[in-house]
Amino acid sequence: MIDIKDLRENPDRYRQAAEHKRITVDIDTLLDLDTRHRELLTTQQELTAKKNQIGKQIGDLAGQLRNATPDRKAELEKQMHQLQQRPAELKRQEQNIQERINQLHPQLEEALLLIPQPADDEAPVGTDDTQNTELRRWGTVREFDFEPKDHIALGRDLGIIDIERGVKLAGTRSYVLTGAGCTLHQAVLRLAMDMMIERGFTPMTVPMIVREPAMQGTGYFPAGREQTYAMPDEDPALFLVGTSEVPLTAYHMGEVLDGDTLPRRYAAMSACFRREAGTYGKDTAGLYRIHQFEKVEQVIIAANDTEQSKAYHHEILENSEAVLQALNIPYRVVAVCTGDLGQGQAAKYDIEAWMPSRDAWGETHSASRFYEFQARRLNLRYRDAGGKVRFCHTLNNTVIASPRILIPLLELNQNSDGSVAIPEILRPYMGGCESLASV
Repeated sequence: MIDIKDLRENPDRYRQAAEHKRITVDIDTLLDLDTRHRELLTTQQELTAKKNQIGKQIGDLAGQLRNATPDRKAELEKQMHQLQQRPAELKRQEQNIQERINQLHPQLEEALLLIPQPADDEAPVGTDDTQNTELRRWGTVREFDFEPKDHIALGRDLGIIDIERGVKLAGTRSYVLTGAGCTLHQAVLRLAMDMMIERGFTPMTVPMIVREPAMQGTGYFPAGREQTYAMPDEDPALFLVGTSEVPLTAYHMGEVLDGDTLPRRYAAMSACFRREAGTYGKDTAGLYRIHQFEKVEQVIIAANDTEQSKAYHHEILENSEAVLQALNIPYRVVAVCTGDLGQGQAAKYDIEAWMPSRDAWGETHSASRFYEFQARRLNLRYRDAGGKVRFCHTLNNTVIASPRILIPLLELNQNSDGSVAIPEILRPYMGGCESLASV
């Protein structure tokens, strides 16, 4: 959620943010709601002040009555009777004002939840991912001296990926990892988690089913509701998360943290669930775009400092790059343009690994910084050294997501005989296995 005070002072900044992010919002309607809401609150405060003033006057008259002469007493009683009629009238006015506030407040809150955070100046202006800006590359794209297989054929021939039975069990965008496919998948995840622990992140096991405040607080609701699997029959309704970013970031919602304990660095390995609504016919084959996967996610909850947030953003990006480098997977880093940014993201870097079967770079990681956006929605705050309570800054990035990462891992390490070499760093997680051979 954005700062309503900043919106009042800089409405054009948010109009431009919405235009650059291709998000349709009505800033003028929101400002009108805000003005009416504030006017009602002011009137409510004035009525309360009047009631307090009348109460004080009645008290003064009561004190005078005790020592008043008979003639004076009659006059004071008349004044008191007149004053005693006023609170009932003011109460009726108060009730009317409160009813109007109760009608306006949800509309204002709903409108505020849709306003995008302006992108940082460093984010390139563009309409979609084709206008993301490449920053750097690492590794060498392999050139094959034989006809390489894609990961679907490799998985079938090696007996490690069963898409046909996965679809039979759960419908499209489903799969089964069997035997060494399962252990390779787990090995990648365990490597990523171990590397994050070595880098000072606290490992967490968090719920994959959360309540609406966690989804709304992290910015996945209301705009991304159609991507989420819901359990509406539960009371309150529950939702399967698409990333452990949600419970990790919402872990301290409603709390005031000790500033001396920041930054908090958390990492979680979890299952993730996404409906992939709106992607009909897109990437339906293989493991690229699926409904269920596993991921190691990293989250930093930090102090309210823009330059520090930028430094942490590079830190979490470097963490993910280190995992890909350990696996010897060539990749590139891109700065995401405004049209490809989410509602709450001030800036984002994507990492794209080379995938031979796509003959292209494929997104494997997204590193985002949000400044106060998520913290305001979560009421996530800290007390600084001067005792002032401030909203935290939040950041997150994928460490590794599997089985998507198995696409380049299998395709880049295949041999002409159909076998696949296991990267050396993964072998201890697979009982020393050096390669997978066709069955």
